[in-house]
Amino acid sequence: MVTRRLTLAPPPLSGLSDQLRVRMAPGSFTDDGLTMRYALSDNAAIDAAVDDSRSIWAVNIHGFFAGGGMYWRESARLAGGLGWKVVNPSLPSFGGSQPLEWSDLSMSAFAARLAALLDHLEVERAVVLGHSMGGAVAMQFAHDHPDRCLGVIYRDGAGPSSWKTRHGLLTKITEPISPDVGSMVEIVAGAVADIPDLAWGRLGSFVRGVLPDARRNIHSLADTFPVAAMLFYENLDPVILAVSSTDIPILPMWGRSDRLVPRGTALDFSDIVGEPVVWIAGGHSWMLPRPVTQLRTLQRHPQGQDFVRRVAARDADLAAASAA
Repeated sequence: MVTRRLTLAPPPLSGLSDQLRVRMAPGSFTDDGLTMRYALSDNAAIDAAVDDSRSIWAVNIHGFFAGGGMYWRESARLAGGLGWKVVNPSLPSFGGSQPLEWSDLSMSAFAARLAALLDHLEVERAVVLGHSMGGAVAMQFAHDHPDRCLGVIYRDGAGPSSWKTRHGLLTKITEPISPDVGSMVEIVAGAVADIPDLAWGRLGSFVRGVLPDARRNIHSLADTFPVAAMLFYENLDPVILAVSSTDIPILPMWGRSDRLVPRGTALDFSDIVGEPVVWIAGGHSWMLPRPVTQLRTLQRHPQGQDFVRRVAARDADLAAASAA
């Protein structure tokens, strides 16, 4: 594993209050015949407090069977605390966005939809935060569109091939017949084990944030299951390795109690990209019941502070290159 000296930096927008109030405004756009839903942070309070004509953009990419709405509370805090402009997409088949054709399903197709969203918003480049399946999409976006990616925050990602390798009793029993069946059941069990952690935090706000997208996804199960199959059988190891060889900043973050994407996968990802893991208290979906955690990590943790500094430097370098 590569060890890099970390440079402490003051929290971004240190003159602002710890968290300005920001709301997420829903929207949608249609490209190539497909409608995609999203929400965008309203940064009016930030624009009034800071004379900064160029804000960092960020795309907060949800996990499987979720939607952009489930991460609104987190994105509002990121916008209010960092001054970033944050957009939450609902990927095809999730949160009310139209599905891709089965024959078109791939991580590259999802990454292309994110690029189309940035085009719609007239955004040149952005940080991508990806949780679970969204982590895989974030890495694919960094691979396919490197000049549009300012950095990747990779959170309990289902990208490395090791995430679906299970060693439980059910996998051992079914391995002679079909090893995939046992692994899939153990993955589902890991998701169920994450439910108690989701009960922490402000339950009312959490439920209001989760239920709308959950209902939409239940109504479109026929469209979401093919995505699960694609995720399970796609190997992103070469993509992750290729991105690690670039100068795109990467921040791996993982829940200490994650049973869905286990600790071994976090360490494998860390070895590939040469960045240590920031371990977070909680399970696989730690950011949903505790939406301020990501902001606190970027403001106060040495790795988070260093990531923000490197993102700002990359944004300035890319802006200078495009202006030349």
